[in-house]
Amino acid sequence: KLFSSYVPRWLQVLLTEKFFNACIIHEDARKNEKNIYCLDCCISICPRCLAPHSSHRLLQVRRYVYHDVIRLDDATKLMDCAFVQSYITNSAKVVFINQRPQTRQFRGSGNFCTICDRSLQDPYLFCSLSCKIDYLSRTEDGLSKFLFECNYLPLPDSGLDDGLVTPDSVLEPSCSTKTSSGSGGYDEVWCRALACTAATSEIVRKKRTSLTACRPTCPPVSEVSGNLMNRRKKAPQRAPLY
Repeated sequence: KLFSSYVPRWLQVLLTEKFFNACIIHEDARKNEKNIYCLDCCISICPRCLAPHSSHRLLQVRRYVYHDVIRLDDATKLMDCAFVQSYITNSAKVVFINQRPQTRQFRGSGNFCTICDRSLQDPYLFCSLSCKIDYLSRTEDGLSKFLFECNYLPLPDSGLDDGLVTPDSVLEPSCSTKTSSGSGGYDEVWCRALACTAATSEIVRKKRTSLTACRPTCPPVSEVSGNLMNRRKKAPQRAPLY
């Protein structure tokens, strides 16, 4: 089961809470979506509810195409996010809180999420935080080594935004050209693979174009019929008389 006695209350609520609903207290105010999560009170609040929670641990939730994401920098203060696929949006890395439903299950060749079989890049093993939590909760150690002690979690200094990722800032797979050690890592390999795929597509397109250009063209049907008719109109050749 996903939830066990080892899962703290704040984490259970984070994985099940419905964010971006209108705040009932400030229902007549603008920008009243509940996109802030208070870990100490285990509730979601809107920006106008911040005053009573100013000294609490606060986490801003963002949304992309109806799915909740949080900044990777914030998530790593609370839990081990290794092997959870991250994405880049608005110049910041984010991770999905919960797994996303799939229209159909298709498992071909490649790398897939250990829990929900969603296609992933190498070397990731989980598509979301909930998938990793689900996996660890079934192991012998559980979440004992997964969660970190975090006593201070403020909101970003840059201030709050509406948390909505617009289509102009589409999520892209995170591709770092160099790792901290200075050598290319798995993400670099993935970027090179994408470049190779694009180059291969271009070569195939050019080959198809050249084949079409070199392919002999057949004369129109009317022209072929005309040639046959002209051949029939010629004077018949008689055999010589001996």
